Amino acid sequence: MLPWVIRRTRPPLLSLRCVDCRSESATTGEGRFRVNANGKLLDVWLLVRCVSCDRTSKITVHDRAPVRSLDPAELRGYRVNDAGLVASTLLDPLLARRNRFTLDWTGAWRLDTPSEWLDDPWPVQVEVTFADPVPVRPERLIAQGLGLSRSEVLRRIKSETSLRRPTSTGFTFTVMPGD
Repeated sequence: MLPWVIRRTRPPLLSLRCVDCRSESATTGEGRFRVNANGKLLDVWLLVRCVSCDRTSKITVHDRAPVRSLDPAELRGYRVNDAGLVASTLLDPLLARRNRFTLDWTGAWRLDTPSEWLDDPWPVQVEVTFADPVPVRPERLIAQGLGLSRSEVLRRIKSETSLRRPTSTGFTFTVMPGD
């Protein structure tokens, strides 16, 4: 079984409308949090920047949260702008829904494949794993990885997973020999 791995190359862009220029793309840049204390309550925001006009906006991570309700390691991560915490916060689907943004993964991932796979006997079985939850259509991913047209992918690939529906979970497929 051949392993294919999908890896994130950079944080995805956010599809979020800018209040100044009405652009619909924002980035986390270097990934900064802003923590504001109000008595024993904390506000935590993830700062994002408009791609077009460079205006900074805030995405609410915690709103009026009691200090004791936050994990001390997480709170320290907010204060030092931990890159791993920025990535996990950005990938949180509840945060995206609450702040009304979606992630644009265009150009933010790569497919790692082994180079010597043509020596394997036909049919070839491939296992796709995701290092990050990048939503991809298996049909397009397989076409890119094998250098086939999408119609040939539909003809030569056997899989339990729907090839036309986006997925961000691992799957396997079998490549049947060509004519």
